[in-house]
Amino acid sequence: MPDFPWPVGAATGVGSLPGTDIAEAQRLIMGELPELPHLAELPDRGPGADMIGRTAGLLVELPVQIYVGRWQMAPRPGRDQRRIADLLERDLDQLSEQADRFTGPVKLQAAGPWTLAASLDLPIGGRMLRDSGAVRHLTESLAEGLRRHVADVQKRLPQASVLLQLDEPSLPAVLAGRIPTESGLGAYKVVDGPDAATGLRTVVEAVGVPVIVHCCAPAVPLQVVRDAQAAAVALDLSLIKDLDPLGEALEAGLGLFAGAAPTRPPADGRAMTSAQVADRARKLWSRLGFPAARLPQQVVITPACGLAGASQSYVRDVLKACREAGRRLAEV
Repeated sequence: MPDFPWPVGAATGVGSLPGTDIAEAQRLIMGELPELPHLAELPDRGPGADMIGRTAGLLVELPVQIYVGRWQMAPRPGRDQRRIADLLERDLDQLSEQADRFTGPVKLQAAGPWTLAASLDLPIGGRMLRDSGAVRHLTESLAEGLRRHVADVQKRLPQASVLLQLDEPSLPAVLAGRIPTESGLGAYKVVDGPDAATGLRTVVEAVGVPVIVHCCAPAVPLQVVRDAQAAAVALDLSLIKDLDPLGEALEAGLGLFAGAAPTRPPADGRAMTSAQVADRARKLWSRLGFPAARLPQQVVITPACGLAGASQSYVRDVLKACREAGRRLAEV
């Protein structure tokens, strides 16, 4: 098996948290996820802090703006672009301050090229996904923007290593031709698996650090993730229906960021215990038939998806449960 670029028994968050206080959010992450902290995302701050706007602000020579409540390509950088940059700079300053002497891996998150293409509008209307040439240009711009973003964080945190998570919630719908057109009466054409993998691989190769492809939608295209040369896939364990593709991917050396803790509390309002979270990962591993000793090496424990819609108290409880679950697994 390969050496994985995270500590044995690690846990981390998917990205988003509730609230608007970036200093508090980053302190929570550094305290509860000390083996593999991540850059906090706070979409409650509004446009520019959301996943699409935040990533679009990293594009090189492709400015964006808000138009009728949606992100759209713009003729030149303007107020919306400046807001994205200001929010991200503030976030990176907090990460730099709080992780100044951190020596382990730190995870960044950004929307992947296919989710971005399915979400950004062309100036003439319609999603970028409608124009294959625009998608190629977008992917190349994103690859260069993320390369610069990673390099900036590496410069800020010279003792740490960087991992990049590409959020691709729209990828299954892109592959299935289920992204609706602006009229809602049709859908954009299917993107085939090899083309999808090529787009992702363009980013993977450009950034030069291990990449995790995250998708909390059903039917995660694991072959696409593998062909993109990603280091790991991040998914919601409750959505796994067919174990064979996952088993094949893990056997081939793909890492797994296992979304083992729900993003919303059950009816009683209590987060799962660390023992319950660890047991979910163990049961999956056992069903796959892999040696128990490989589990804490190959698997990172996470919530099922982002936590922006959860309460602050639940977020703290679920991150603590994930951290302790990872440590429980490492004790085997």
